[in-house]
Amino acid sequence: MNNNFDWKKYVVVFFITLGLFLVASYLSNYFSEKKINQLKLIQDDVAINILSSETQFALLQDLSCKTLSDSVFSAELEELGSKLEWGQQNLGSTQEVQYLKKYYSLLQIKDYLLMKKISERCKVKSAFILYFYTTAENCSECERQGLVLSAMRDKYPELRVYSFDFSTDLSAVKAMLNIYKIEDTKLPALVIDDNLVTGFYSIEDLEARIKESFKLQEVKTLDKKE
Repeated sequence: MNNNFDWKKYVVVFFITLGLFLVASYLSNYFSEKKINQLKLIQDDVAINILSSETQFALLQDLSCKTLSDSVFSAELEELGSKLEWGQQNLGSTQEVQYLKKYYSLLQIKDYLLMKKISERCKVKSAFILYFYTTAENCSECERQGLVLSAMRDKYPELRVYSFDFSTDLSAVKAMLNIYKIEDTKLPALVIDDNLVTGFYSIEDLEARIKESFKLQEVKTLDKKE
């Protein structure tokens, strides 16, 4: 009797365990599939924006310089950058996230080339910074440099910062690395006014360099005076 009772108990435990395993597997696959679908939507959004940028590029070439001030897509880049950050935080360094990063890098390069052409044609010196970084494991100062650049961009809205992961497997990014002679042992690296500077730049040092190279309007905060 005892043996029969124990056998039934183990069978029940087995089926309960099996049921929990199947439910856990189903939920895991469901949420993974949901995240992948969300990422695919982001990728489609980036692809559309790249096609849009090409069309916009062609349109802007025919516009008068007086009408070009608002004809840029900084907002699109910022939005896509936020989506990429979401993908990295929620999905990790998956193949889909790396694919999205390539799309984003390509869109940044397109925007950079467009703005350079506009600057040359309209005889206006735009404020560009190219920022090259890599993972925290290989660059202890890259994250801090990114925060400094974000602070500078908030302070000077005209400043355009383009960020590129050194390890991105994209021919266009590799071409930029070759053009500016960026080395993986000298990161973070900044290209300011076509001049390469390497190593960490503090807020004070970077602001001094920016003011030396560009004429920018600082966002003023209203101070209460007694």
